[in-house]
Amino acid sequence: MRILVLSFYYAPDLSAGSFRTKALIKALLEKNLDCLCIDVMTTLPNRYKTFNTEALEYEHSDNVEIHRIKLPSHQSGMIDQSLAFAHFLKSINVLVSRREYDLVYATSSRLMTAVLGAWIASRKKALLYLDIRDIFVDTINDVLVKKIALFTKPIFSLIERWAINKANKVNLVSEGFRSYFESRYPEQSFSYFTNGIDDEFIEVGQRKPNKESGDKPITVLFAGNIGEGQGLHTIIPELAKRMQNRAQFMIIGDGGRKLELQASINLVGCNNVELLDPVNRMELIEVYLEADVLFLHLNDYAAFHKVLPSKLFEYAALGKPIWAGVSGYAAEFVKSEIGNAAVFAPCNVTEAIDTFDSLELKDSVRTRFISKFARKNIMSLMVDDMLSIKNQNNL
Repeated sequence: MRILVLSFYYAPDLSAGSFRTKALIKALLEKNLDCLCIDVMTTLPNRYKTFNTEALEYEHSDNVEIHRIKLPSHQSGMIDQSLAFAHFLKSINVLVSRREYDLVYATSSRLMTAVLGAWIASRKKALLYLDIRDIFVDTINDVLVKKIALFTKPIFSLIERWAINKANKVNLVSEGFRSYFESRYPEQSFSYFTNGIDDEFIEVGQRKPNKESGDKPITVLFAGNIGEGQGLHTIIPELAKRMQNRAQFMIIGDGGRKLELQASINLVGCNNVELLDPVNRMELIEVYLEADVLFLHLNDYAAFHKVLPSKLFEYAALGKPIWAGVSGYAAEFVKSEIGNAAVFAPCNVTEAIDTFDSLELKDSVRTRFISKFARKNIMSLMVDDMLSIKNQNNL
């Protein structure tokens, strides 16, 4: 059985899609399937210009071939990203031109990787399993200029419909996506396998807590993408200014709004925010362990009412207090699944400060959460779901 795995990001790049796809490959190999061959088509690390790490363009081991495409230099803008993806698409089409596949798997946050997967599966007459991690069509109105969104949304809606209808099965990473997809595609079959907690975070999260903040300044840490979706530039400057005598903010990451965030911090004149470049996961874990509170925020957009940020899983596993500016499904998930977490409305500084006082500034072990959302277990079940379409189609 030959499987094509498409993911724009892959290890050692820093991305939810990267970590998810690596876990998928591991789960596939652990099934010990006869005559299994896996082709992973991805890119060389490119998520952040400030995170440089080495990776081979080609690797081959354990019945897995990994092809990493070198992309032209690009920033976080829509045009740059579109050109980078066009290069990715062209390169992938060359690589797969003389290969045949039984099953195509594509994980996609910005729709087009799913479309590429549907295109290849259609050409190769292969089965198609899509893993949808965002609703691109739903996000367009919030992240694009309104005139451009008005023109592009109908086009992307048609493209989305074509890709979803081509799939034999679609997985959605958030239950918040259910109403959108099931109302539009009532004939499609959907699964709901979320993101999860990787082993390195589970090992740390199960340690006996040994840290309390005491009388020292409280360290509030955010780690991740600094883009329009996170909206840190809309809240951190004023929030940090108003908490200048209470907390030190540390922000680790990069993205399209980092310069604006820095400019806004300088403008309000707060001196309790430190901006640092991305680091690898093992270094990041050590920084997490030194923090008192882990901060999460999504911008105040209607599209984000449906999402479930992957960052929540590693945050929760570490046992730290969580301070989250989220709404909709993510807010419900935090309240029902994660203890010692304070939720406030996105971009609302006053509410953020009010909820901060509800946190217990101590570490704890979230045993139930870790057991329920271990990535290894989730991906094993997802692989079973993916392979089930083979049996249903008598391949």
